[in-house]
Amino acid sequence: MKKIVVFGSFFVDLAARAPKFPVPGETVHGSSFQIGSGGKGSNQAIAAHRAGADVTFITKVGADEFGRMAREVYSREGMDTRYILVDETASTGTALIVVEESGQNMIVITSGACGRISEADIAAVTPVLEQADLLLLQLEVNFDAVKRAAALAKQSGARVILNPAPARELPDSLLSLVDIITPNESEAALFTGIPVKGPEDAKKAAAVFFEKGMQGVVITLGKQGAYVADRGRGEYLPCIPMKAVDTTGAGDAFNGGFVMALAQGADIFEAARYGNVCGTLSVTKQGAAASAPYRQEILKLYEENYG
Repeated sequence: MKKIVVFGSFFVDLAARAPKFPVPGETVHGSSFQIGSGGKGSNQAIAAHRAGADVTFITKVGADEFGRMAREVYSREGMDTRYILVDETASTGTALIVVEESGQNMIVITSGACGRISEADIAAVTPVLEQADLLLLQLEVNFDAVKRAAALAKQSGARVILNPAPARELPDSLLSLVDIITPNESEAALFTGIPVKGPEDAKKAAAVFFEKGMQGVVITLGKQGAYVADRGRGEYLPCIPMKAVDTTGAGDAFNGGFVMALAQGADIFEAARYGNVCGTLSVTKQGAAASAPYRQEILKLYEENYG
């Protein structure tokens, strides 16, 4: 199996479940509260690891209790903790999450240490980036660090996958380093100017990404599934029917399963089917990283739907 490096964020998730989202100025009584590990980078790394991939995760945390929590999380998962960088002055990143009873969520993130990955930090992890076969990136750490990590991995022959979340404008200097992009509907709309409401819109948006130099595009469509394309063809993957308990982390589980399958030698279409399975299983459980499925349940659901 090829070597995956995930370069991204670790946040502590502070999640409350409530009957509805509060409107401005309103206080709503919640039904439960959980503290857990999160951050898109961390969630995706854990999802890929649980799916059976060889993963190295690079992130930065504060010298605080939440930072210690990060190392404990990866130790319990059996993951390498050597590249969990520490900022002595900034706090560990956090995500404030409200989950509605329908399973939908609202999230506010504070990057903390993840927003302060320095040139010295990049130099310390350069050997790992240069050894990657696949590099998975998101946009929750400072942008200059994302771009530098992509450049180092690309120069060494890695395939670069970008999950462009949270959505922001991206310069061509970064996009030129990306092989596969994996936005959701709103992110795809922002980057292409095409409102993405379903598979046909996603097909049009994918064409714009190809004009920007992408070799592969996967647009996740929430309850509708996903649209996946390379420069030769496109394919719509309907959502696998499952009762949603909590959608937090579903996109991260999708990306983790997707890169796991790429590392095993799957093409983009088969890899997206694994991603679809992982995202589906994720919504049946509460939490972000906690809801990432394990390899045996992934293989079972894959066989039932695509075998």
